[in-house]
Amino acid sequence: MSVPTPLAHRIRDHVDRLGAQHPPIDLATADFTVRDPSSVRARFGHVLSYMARVEIEVERNVLELATLLPAVSETDRRFYADVWAPQEERHGLLLDALGQELGMDPVRADTTEVPARVAVLGRLAHLPFVHEVVRLLYYLTGAATEKSAMLAYRAMSTGLEELGEKAIRRTVVDAIKVQEPGHYAFYKLSAEEMLASGAISGWQLHLARLLRSRRYGLVGARTAEQRRDFGGVVVELGLDADLERHVRDISRLESQLLWAREKGLPVPDYALAGFRDAARDYRRERDLRAA
Repeated sequence: MSVPTPLAHRIRDHVDRLGAQHPPIDLATADFTVRDPSSVRARFGHVLSYMARVEIEVERNVLELATLLPAVSETDRRFYADVWAPQEERHGLLLDALGQELGMDPVRADTTEVPARVAVLGRLAHLPFVHEVVRLLYYLTGAATEKSAMLAYRAMSTGLEELGEKAIRRTVVDAIKVQEPGHYAFYKLSAEEMLASGAISGWQLHLARLLRSRRYGLVGARTAEQRRDFGGVVVELGLDADLERHVRDISRLESQLLWAREKGLPVPDYALAGFRDAARDYRRERDLRAA
């Protein structure tokens, strides 16, 4: 049986502050002045296209969450439907608009198709013991996603500064970047509250470990092509130069909560393999095109 903790009230207040202090970015505040469009496109075109698609597809993610978490709390529902989704969708529109300013095609995003496996799991999630495992995995996946985004936007901001592209760095990338840590904090606090309150038992944790290790997914990558494209984000931003350190940072929460009993597992093997394989596949495809 779960017991309410002070964290639950802290999480609710955090969601309220996020909504009040970080409304969706007004598109009119973006300054798309670009000094050297060809250089920006060459360096960040692939990244912009991928991240714009992922951000816009939160519309579908909301449908998936409503399916997967039928007994969600009002705090969770308010976060993903009223705070997170509007912010993220606006991020996607900003990135897509920037891409089009650089001469790129509009992104093609899937905002409506809920995968069959999500629908099946959603039916099982009506069982309370399954629901809580799904909820924990939602928080862990969200935390890893936001950490990945924070690393990516930080690298983009640094790169744009190097190119002297002050306007789009400040009004697009940095404006987005400042909203991501609050999302990560929600997932982290929520996962920690589940364990502190006793909402999840030992065998449920074991099931969560099993599912996470066998069904680990990269952000926005549902197909082999999308996984390769995710690898392109890693490579083009230079994150592969110190990949283990970055994956350790991305996976820190699940390492602490799922694998604390496992000595010497600072980086889950499945997470590192996912990033490495995606980066490898992208390099192979890139080299083939260049040959």
